[in-house]
Amino acid sequence: MLRAGGAVASAALLLPLVSAGPSATAERPSSGALQHDFAAAAAQYGVPQSVLLGVSYLQSRWDTHGGAASVTGGYGPMHLTDARTALAEAPHHSDGTEDARGDEARPARTVTEAALPRASELPARLRTLDRAVELSGISAEQLRDSPSANVRGGAALLADAQKKLGLPLSENPAEWFGAVARFSGADDTATARTYANDVFDVIRTGQTRVTDSGQRVALAADPAAAPDPAQAARLGLRTADAKKTECPRTVACEWIPAPYEEFGDGDYGNHDLADRPASQSVKYIVIHDTEGSWDTTLKLVQDPTYVSWQYTLRSSDGHVAQHVPLKDVAWHAGNWYVNAKSVGLEHEGFLVSPDAWYTEAMYRSSARLVKYLSKRYDIPLDRRHILGHDNVPGTTAATIRGMHTDPGPYWDWSHYFQLLGNPLRRTAGPASGVVTIRPDYLSNQPVYTGCATAGQACVPHGSGAVRLHIAPAEDAPLVKDIGLRPGGQDSTIDVNDTGARASTGQQYAVAGRQGDWTAIWYLGQQAWFHNPRKQPTAVGARGRVLTPKEGVAEIPVYGRAYPEPAAYPTDVPVQPISPLPYKLLAGQRYVVGDRTLGEYLYATTFDTAGHRVVRGTEAYYEIQFGHRVAFVKATDVRVLK
Repeated sequence: MLRAGGAVASAALLLPLVSAGPSATAERPSSGALQHDFAAAAAQYGVPQSVLLGVSYLQSRWDTHGGAASVTGGYGPMHLTDARTALAEAPHHSDGTEDARGDEARPARTVTEAALPRASELPARLRTLDRAVELSGISAEQLRDSPSANVRGGAALLADAQKKLGLPLSENPAEWFGAVARFSGADDTATARTYANDVFDVIRTGQTRVTDSGQRVALAADPAAAPDPAQAARLGLRTADAKKTECPRTVACEWIPAPYEEFGDGDYGNHDLADRPASQSVKYIVIHDTEGSWDTTLKLVQDPTYVSWQYTLRSSDGHVAQHVPLKDVAWHAGNWYVNAKSVGLEHEGFLVSPDAWYTEAMYRSSARLVKYLSKRYDIPLDRRHILGHDNVPGTTAATIRGMHTDPGPYWDWSHYFQLLGNPLRRTAGPASGVVTIRPDYLSNQPVYTGCATAGQACVPHGSGAVRLHIAPAEDAPLVKDIGLRPGGQDSTIDVNDTGARASTGQQYAVAGRQGDWTAIWYLGQQAWFHNPRKQPTAVGARGRVLTPKEGVAEIPVYGRAYPEPAAYPTDVPVQPISPLPYKLLAGQRYVVGDRTLGEYLYATTFDTAGHRVVRGTEAYYEIQFGHRVAFVKATDVRVLK
């Protein structure tokens, strides 16, 4: 992360709790076994089957993740948490020393028994598996490794929560709201209630899905399920401070402020006071992952010498902490132009741990928050405005290599946009001049390296990204990114290498088709990806494109849309309009985003009296240029219908 005009801060937020695990594609159980497991466990413990299925869906979408732990140390379809074991099994841990990309090779480290936290030192939400052992009599190993045992353990926890509330083991799912709220592990009433509301939304609407182990699981809709949310008040949980938060009512938010204070020789942190949207429009929402645990992340955002972002989302239950008012500018994107015009959301997670999975609870909470922000600031719900941190461009040639790569190729953009209410659909025929990248997440499993050890293959895992080659063949070299590698070296399949990668939801102009391969214009070159008709990785789309104006062989590309020099008042330093090392060549086409006038927020002092917003008359177009967005001057191009 990057402060405006300041030093780079490490992307790593100390120790991850979890690591890569075995492949979800290994030895799949027979179809129907998991559905039977839910039915049997529900009958054994007197829990309505719809409640058991609903809770599991919100935690894992019924996936088993090959026995690997989640971001918060949860195992199996019921997400029974055993963070101590997950930490002990981790083959490596970030020690906070890698560079801003988080892609330095990290040696494996052994975690000794003495160095592990005691179970009693962990929050209850991170050790529910221990309680499941006590209640079910099933061993911890079985609860972690066996989906059937895991479901029984979850049922035991729900039944125990119901009994502790003094409620009967009723067959009516509506009478289980309090028990479901307790299962969330939340330590505040609002989050527990929100979690339970989500579970009952799943119960009312129903779900059917083929899981990552190849099984079809179904939950029939029960529109009549109308629980009593007041049961959550009987749990005796704390009331979170939500007075200053800016969140929709459907999200449980807490105010944990980032400091705005001076330190050192006139330096200050860790954000800038502003008056958005009166001072500047907000046009982007940037999706990050924390590269650290929830507790570590909160400590860092409260450090005035570190960077900041507006919201952090917890994986286990979707709880949200807000740190910076939306009117102010957080330092989160590594690009001051984007910082000034965006809101940053950090999600508890780890880019290089593909099986350290995110929960459905967090995805849903995040989607509701983004929809709220979209409506508040009139931000379109598309991938030109909802950016990953890995889609934010470098500001100059010198900063490209230091740009972040989160949330990475394992973030499920397709599912996320379904939750946003704007699913990524085909909008044009197979011969369209524009395509939307949209592989099937579970079955699309390109090989990546570097998750645990540099050069070593990551465990197979679903991905929303496709790989780009210089020719229509799997053995053809990958396209080059001269910004990342000025020496002209080939791109790699490292999990942090974005040089030859297109991601779900991104749209590109078609540069050619040959058999099962499609070419797009990408970073000034033709880039090919496998796009078979029977299992397409992209679909036809409608969209405007641009190309250099007539008679021009090439035009520059920029990482920010700054005003022309004449627009600056005498007391504001002129910011150079520095082109990136790429060129947009004649005959090439790129999908057009917003048209905007050059703009620069001058805010380099603690005293806000001297802050200015400089606006110019030079117009820019945002384009999808490579894996990241970029900008071109409107005077350099012509827009085609």
